[in-house]
Amino acid sequence: MDITKAKILITGGSSGLGYDAAKLLRQQGAQVVICGRNEATIKQAAKELDVVGYKADVANEADVEQLFEFAINIMGGLNVLINNAGIGYFAPLTETTVEGFTNIWEINVKGAFLCGKQAAKYFVTQNTGNIINISSTAGSKGFANGSAYVASKFALSGLTECWRAELRKYNVRVMQVNPSEVITDFGNKLGNVPKDVERKLKPSEISHVISNMLSMNDVGFITDATVWATNP
Repeated sequence: MDITKAKILITGGSSGLGYDAAKLLRQQGAQVVICGRNEATIKQAAKELDVVGYKADVANEADVEQLFEFAINIMGGLNVLINNAGIGYFAPLTETTVEGFTNIWEINVKGAFLCGKQAAKYFVTQNTGNIINISSTAGSKGFANGSAYVASKFALSGLTECWRAELRKYNVRVMQVNPSEVITDFGNKLGNVPKDVERKLKPSEISHVISNMLSMNDVGFITDATVWATNP
């Protein structure tokens, strides 16, 4: 697609991968709406990025419906959803709480599902569109202490495959990006201080992948892109 004609909604766009993707795509000429749960943060990010911000909780169906109505109205349409909103939670299985497990599924799975559903309704009607789900290498291989997070990313991969099978006949490209560790506030919020930062992925690498997936001619699409640091 022509990025200058892109009308993009990015969830979780006030920081990290979503913020950087919004920055690059806006610089390339796209219209962009970002959303987040913190009104002050989303307003500040929108101002910095020269995009439109909207306060919404992707795990709340009414919020999601209003978000899509807002985005479509302000941009005069929609042809890209970047399902980026996500949280982390890591603990040994014996210490994983039901609350922690449920919270991560509310955002990482239910939130992605609600946004994907609304996007699909609009894209099917116009017979074109793009969905990019931001997953993780945790969606292909489990690891110790990752029960809740890994399960949510495996589930997101399942959603991606189902949507792809359903929506291809409507010219909707459903894609997924699977980054390994990326240096953002994600780890800091969980108390994990990264080491050897200069050797690890930054949000800009993932934004580059997203942009290239979208800018490919609409006759084809890249189903999945897994991104590793060369030698972390």
